[in-house]
Amino acid sequence: MSSIQNPLLQDYVRHDWIDYNGHMTDHAYALVFSLAVDKLMVDLGIDEAFREEHQYSIYTLETHLCYLQEAHKDEELHVDIQLLDYDSKRMHAFFTMFNADGAPLATSEQMLMGMDMKEGRPSPFPSSIQAAIENLGNSQQDLPKPKQAGRVIGIRK
Repeated sequence: MSSIQNPLLQDYVRHDWIDYNGHMTDHAYALVFSLAVDKLMVDLGIDEAFREEHQYSIYTLETHLCYLQEAHKDEELHVDIQLLDYDSKRMHAFFTMFNADGAPLATSEQMLMGMDMKEGRPSPFPSSIQAAIENLGNSQQDLPKPKQAGRVIGIRK
């Protein structure tokens, strides 16, 4: 069983991720967080061989992105994960993207679901995956809740 490290993912801003405003486009932020979910899956033990053998994967049910600062071409990116909650088939995960100086660039709060790919239905995590999730949750249980977690979109009046 792999352990989950922070940063979970390390990457950089590609030239084709830059938009007409001169900084990383919104879809690239989403892509980086999606790559972080892929890395999380591998670290939990759900790699390509596991998916094929067990017909099991993790699907993203909901995502909430917050853009905090601009990211620019060739800038280093680091993504950390904080597991806010979990049960037998879901993970409430919070990802934070940082630049090389440690400044937060964006956050992505996500609800992830374990899925039986053959049946196309939610399914409990296999025992080895559940153990890895519990290890992650236990290692982070004393972390404070991130300030962007649980935000609701709306116009304040």
